[in-house]
Amino acid sequence: MSQIRGTAISSLGRLAHSKSRIQWANATARGMRRYSAAAANNGPLPLEGYRVLDMSRVLAGPYCTQILGDLGAEVIKIEHPTRGDDTRAWGPPYAKYKPDSGRQGPGESAYFLGANRNKKSLGLSFQHPEGVDILHKLAAKCDILVENYLPGTLKKYSMDYETLRKVNPGLIYTSITGYGQTGPYSNRAGYDVMVEAEFGLMHITGSRDGPPVKVGVAVTDLTTGLYASNSIMAALLSRAKTGKGQHIDVALSDCQTATLANIASSSLISGKKDSGRWGTAHPSIVPYRAFKTKDGDILIGGGNDRLFGVLCDGLNKPHWKDDAKFKTNADRVAHRNELEAEIEAITQQRTTQEWLETFEGSGMPYAAINDIQGTLNHSHTKARDMVIEIDHEYCGPIKMVNTPVKWSETQPIVRTPPPILGQHTNEILGEHLGLSESDITTLKNQGVVS
Repeated sequence: MSQIRGTAISSLGRLAHSKSRIQWANATARGMRRYSAAAANNGPLPLEGYRVLDMSRVLAGPYCTQILGDLGAEVIKIEHPTRGDDTRAWGPPYAKYKPDSGRQGPGESAYFLGANRNKKSLGLSFQHPEGVDILHKLAAKCDILVENYLPGTLKKYSMDYETLRKVNPGLIYTSITGYGQTGPYSNRAGYDVMVEAEFGLMHITGSRDGPPVKVGVAVTDLTTGLYASNSIMAALLSRAKTGKGQHIDVALSDCQTATLANIASSSLISGKKDSGRWGTAHPSIVPYRAFKTKDGDILIGGGNDRLFGVLCDGLNKPHWKDDAKFKTNADRVAHRNELEAEIEAITQQRTTQEWLETFEGSGMPYAAINDIQGTLNHSHTKARDMVIEIDHEYCGPIKMVNTPVKWSETQPIVRTPPPILGQHTNEILGEHLGLSESDITTLKNQGVVS
């Protein structure tokens, strides 16, 4: 095993490196389309000057590091030198390569494009001692490391936290796994759908009398990525006070359990079994679900007595407000089936658009149920700049979902499109490790990097 080389960057040293990192961020922003005037920053992005070694793949880890990249961090994504991230092969659909791009194959997968912007790609093999040595040197120069290997896997490469903390005491080392670093399931491979099943979410998702179903998007992966990125930023604040990094253990199973939220709280307080699946309905509020219309569905939320009154007026049933069976929410819950059937008999008489116009400005929560294209082309989505178009060097213009949070001073932006495999290998090895072009060529010929 090669020896770990390099030294941790001290607080003063890190400041010295900040200038070059900010210059990198500014350089990569040139030529990139900003999605609105608000994106013009008045100062450095919140995480500019921080460097991330991203040793994760698929979704939870890459989603976490994409958030850090959006906020200004320099993210170095480590990928298998020939296959790359697993999701590079998860298609169709693909963003096709331009005829003059010099690239072969179907293109860049939409799945990969959705979680890897604002990153640099380094194709690198762990199977070569020289590749491991490169990882060690990069870890010594990074503020954050994110990995999602099974517990103990990286120890044989001396890339475990206990080893790296001796070289870089300020390193924020984040491990994202299915079941965490401890516990009886810790050595199991964990995927979103399995965790949804085993930790409650699938049980409470689906129609009232139907089978359990998974959520339409890998929501446990996404919430885990969010928890991880939030924890990393909190750890950076702690390091600013103490000078010490730490190991962050983030498990899909824990994050899924935490996001059961009020459902878990209800079971803990009552000591009873949960009430099962409710489809679009709510176990404690009536009416609060989707109702069929003449041409689709509309979701209606009569969350209190006043809002129920607004609904009654909109449905031309004002006398329901004084009906003893419907007067309070408790009454409506007790007579759920009768009331919901009455409502749906009325909503089916008109189109969804007609009902949207009826309730416009009423103050009652309501919504059409849109498909994904309907969402992406929604007037509010466009007004909030949630879809942007950027130039991909090899694929041409591509559309992407934007970072969702709006900042008054330093708005995060998409500075660079998701990289092709190994796009920044020469840059990273040259600028950060001082390797010459001939050194890099030798490593490529040996299959160490790509």
